[in-house]
Amino acid sequence: MTDKKNSIDTQLITGTESLRVFEGLNRGMSRRNALQMLGLAGVAVAGAGSLFGAAGKLFADEEASAGKGKPGGRIRVAGSTSSTADTLDPAKGSSSTDYVRHYMFYNGLTRFDSHMVPQLELAERIETTDATLWVISLRKEVTFHNGKALTAADVVFSLLRHKDPITGSKVLPLASQFADVKAVGTHEVQIQLSGPNAELPSVLAVSHMLIVPEGTSDFSQGIGTGPFKVKEFKPGVRSVGVRNTNYWKPGLPYLDEIEFIGIADESSRINALLSGDVHIVNEVNPRSTARIKDSAKHRVIDSPSGNYTDLIIRQDQMPGKSPEFTQAMKLLLDREQIKSAIFRGYARVGNDHPIAPGARFHNAELPQRAYDPEQAKFLLKKAGMADISMPMMCSPAATGSVDIAVLLQQSAKEAGLKLNVNRLPSDGYWSNHWAKHPLSFGNINPRPNADMLFSQFFQSSAPWNESGWKNEQFDQLLIQARGETDEAKRGKMYGDMQVLVHEHCGIGVPVFISNIDGADQRVKGYGANPLGGFMGYMFAEQVWLDA
Repeated sequence: MTDKKNSIDTQLITGTESLRVFEGLNRGMSRRNALQMLGLAGVAVAGAGSLFGAAGKLFADEEASAGKGKPGGRIRVAGSTSSTADTLDPAKGSSSTDYVRHYMFYNGLTRFDSHMVPQLELAERIETTDATLWVISLRKEVTFHNGKALTAADVVFSLLRHKDPITGSKVLPLASQFADVKAVGTHEVQIQLSGPNAELPSVLAVSHMLIVPEGTSDFSQGIGTGPFKVKEFKPGVRSVGVRNTNYWKPGLPYLDEIEFIGIADESSRINALLSGDVHIVNEVNPRSTARIKDSAKHRVIDSPSGNYTDLIIRQDQMPGKSPEFTQAMKLLLDREQIKSAIFRGYARVGNDHPIAPGARFHNAELPQRAYDPEQAKFLLKKAGMADISMPMMCSPAATGSVDIAVLLQQSAKEAGLKLNVNRLPSDGYWSNHWAKHPLSFGNINPRPNADMLFSQFFQSSAPWNESGWKNEQFDQLLIQARGETDEAKRGKMYGDMQVLVHEHCGIGVPVFISNIDGADQRVKGYGANPLGGFMGYMFAEQVWLDA
């Protein structure tokens, strides 16, 4: 008996068909409707990889031809984080500094454009008939920085190493769906998933999934296929990348050299920009935008995003074990004041879950949690925690958390709760304090889809499960949604998951913060990207210097 899923012919979508579908997707057409529009059967994701790769590539080519860069030049860039834990191992990346460097030195099989559409990168072709078995054809004549040719063996190694606990990969939950990854030719890879996932091209585009040479154990040299080669790398100090003259993308990159440093103090970062010491900075405080705008030599880049600073209430220790205490803390977040007073309007109000307004699958029907210190006071008393005193950890490392903590301290006082704000230095905050206290703050960079956010931060087994929240119903919905190709059903599942996080998880999300970068006017080609600052961390090969 023939297996039905293997009997469906893979249909490739090209030319005017792909452009027509892509335009429909940009207008909000569901993936299911796009497939129906092309006459594909049922919920089988026939040619899904080709659909989003080919159609997206047409758009990417249009973007690339919009402006040709000027070759040459050197720039200096300052990020907001820097520590001795900085790494060139993509699997272990955990900060914007890591992500920027990884995109400088490596490529992925796919890559997000400025509209969050996954484009073909090292993959020349992606095919599937059922969203479970995927075949990826690689570009030929691509070489690593050491001269070694890219082969399927490198891809197999790069993807499977995430499943080895010894690797310490930050995307282990995402990689756990790789049931089998094998080479079926010198430049062809077959990926068998444990269950259908129509978002695989998006999964492969995250920075952690970048491709490294087979057998790599020493990442200090950053050997990849990316636009720049490592000239110098000193964790916690700086990196210097020089142009890869053998880069497989003709004419790219434009710059000869990029020096990347960390300046944790925001005021110092802005001063370095305005003085001309650096050309680009990220994590600009909204209060500093006026200073940059007042300079004729600089500009502000504002990009609404899914970035959020969250209040973390540990659910595996007191007082967070009390549902009443957790709910009370969320009620004490004055979201409108946080938006206007702290972020000067460069934010959108959040609702204690990670899916930003306007994002795909955002549950707009979920009632907005209001600021209510009186109800919080009632809940604290019900929990037997009225008039207690406890510390709350914050740091400039978590964007806006110090100011949010001060506002929360004032709100808590109205409810009879005394919060002692402990401001901790940026250096060492993420490794020593983040999510390790009953009350602390985190800062989560945007992720391209709901599955990644939920898998990395809310699944019971997630390595970055900040509040230690475990919910069996949530975990089951996550797996079911991942394999659901019906957009309406899938959206309902993600909506239900947002409700569970909103009502039960120990995470308070007051606002979603715009990414604000500052740049020298001479840096051209620099734009916004909802994935994160620094053009979604991928500015390196896209900008040039008009000195």
